Amino acid sequence: MNDSGTSIRGPDGMDFSEAQKRYLEGLGRGLAIARATQGQAPAPAGPDGIAYAAQNRFLARGQVLAKEEEAKRARHGLDLWDLIAVNAQKGEFPKGTDAFLYRYHGLFHTAPTQNSFMLRLCIPNGILDAERLRAVAGVAEEHGGGYADVTTRANLQVREIGPRAALAVLECLAAAGLSSRGAGADNIRNITGSPTAGIDPQEIYDTRALGISLHHAIVQHRELYGLPRKFNIAFDGGGVVSSLAETNDIGFIAARTTASGLPASVHFRVEIGGITGHGDFAKDLGVAVPPEQCVHVALAMLRVYIDEGDRTDRRHARLKYVLDRMGPEDFLTAVEKYLPAPLLRLARSDCDPPSLPQRDAHLGFHPQRQPGRVYCGIALPVGRLTAAQMRGIADIASRFGSGTVRLTVWQNIIVSDIAATDKEQVRTRLADLGLSAEVSHLSAGFVACTGNSGCRFAAADTKRHALECMAHLERTVALDVPILIHLTGCPNSCAQHAIGDIGLLATRIRTGEDSDVEGYHLYLGGGYGERRALGREVRRDVPARELPHVLEHLLRGYLAQRSSAMESFQDFIQRQSTQALRALVAPGIPEEV
Repeated sequence: MNDSGTSIRGPDGMDFSEAQKRYLEGLGRGLAIARATQGQAPAPAGPDGIAYAAQNRFLARGQVLAKEEEAKRARHGLDLWDLIAVNAQKGEFPKGTDAFLYRYHGLFHTAPTQNSFMLRLCIPNGILDAERLRAVAGVAEEHGGGYADVTTRANLQVREIGPRAALAVLECLAAAGLSSRGAGADNIRNITGSPTAGIDPQEIYDTRALGISLHHAIVQHRELYGLPRKFNIAFDGGGVVSSLAETNDIGFIAARTTASGLPASVHFRVEIGGITGHGDFAKDLGVAVPPEQCVHVALAMLRVYIDEGDRTDRRHARLKYVLDRMGPEDFLTAVEKYLPAPLLRLARSDCDPPSLPQRDAHLGFHPQRQPGRVYCGIALPVGRLTAAQMRGIADIASRFGSGTVRLTVWQNIIVSDIAATDKEQVRTRLADLGLSAEVSHLSAGFVACTGNSGCRFAAADTKRHALECMAHLERTVALDVPILIHLTGCPNSCAQHAIGDIGLLATRIRTGEDSDVEGYHLYLGGGYGERRALGREVRRDVPARELPHVLEHLLRGYLAQRSSAMESFQDFIQRQSTQALRALVAPGIPEEV
């Protein structure tokens, strides 16, 4: 039978043999591909050809590439240096899809919210030394708005950079031993790891070397740029501060193996397909990988993603959708084709239960595994700090620590290796900078994306609203447990609203025929780690001006109605019906609001 359902016969009416049928069917497919790709250049030789060949497979099926794929096909994003130089000399921003390609160099044109560039760095593991933090402060002060934001990928962003400074900031980074290469567009985003790696008394494995090795492997493999979409990878060594590995496309999570017949050792369980903005945590793949194989396994998975990821529909181009289509076993089989040997299959039950992270361990002073040493987690309201504060933190790290500064996915900074006897001096220095290591459970729990003050996708000014809610709740509610409150500006969910105890997704609320106001949809009961859960939508269209009072009433209700002081917010939410929760957040809005 051919594709139309009729029998394939020879000119004399006799049936072809099976071998002849297979030959003719293959010839037909080849001709179809040739027709579909007629006029298209063949895939170039070398690493760029891998993605080009993947695009050709979609074209051969008569599909239309996304405009970003067409842009990557026409010119590789890493080959823009001369264009950046010319535009900088003219004082011009990139036009059309060149703005997308600029992101390969970490430069984002943020118009119309800010007619300037945002510069995103690459800081593997979120760890840098004091001198490099001073260099970032210099870039922010000389070329940007004088501040930087710590991101939810333990990274730094500098905003308000003018078009003439585009090349200068890249040169400044290179001179300081920093880079923004591949920080945006369809590339592998900042490799995150446990922020207390190497100093954590609880950790199973120090993940720093793995993050660095993978970072450099990516830098040296050109074929890993221009993926079907962006890609997130994290390592978690089992320490007290989570890296949120389960929210990544690939999460490597350290575990001690206990299966009979295996020597006791540390392996990494592999979880894949996490993207909470699309309603999914990463799922355990059922394998255990020795530390020395993690980088090779990550590269093999990336190759499968290049081959299989959607090049036509950006909404479904993430690894989650490859897994949904292929299934975990077929995906694993495809991965193993790029490895020298099959991976070790191992059930979760054959590993020790993981140590639980501590929700507030990223803030305050905590003992290190090194005797007499502590680390200091510094609170940064909604992740923003000035150039002066960056220099001040660098000075503290150099004077009282080892010169090491660690960023976290919770949008704060840790300075490590401080002598326990120097805590009071560090407190004083932080106070001089307008910062503190010890804040309330409320202030410690806020996470906010950039919002519409700097991102064209955001529907609300998330950072401003977070600060307003924080100030109001500090005056009105005395919490005795940590509560995570995540505000995100759009469904891309950079601030991961779905995993917060309280998640807030920005929206525009129509108030009249030609007017609307900023507001939020309210989600409750999210979690991460062993308590992972996606928040339940409880209320839609809460105006931003009402939000502080809605949160106040919600938190007061939790404190008054919880079964005991030991009942977590998540447990309290889970035992409530959606109707009861709607009633809990509905009243309490004063008339003057």
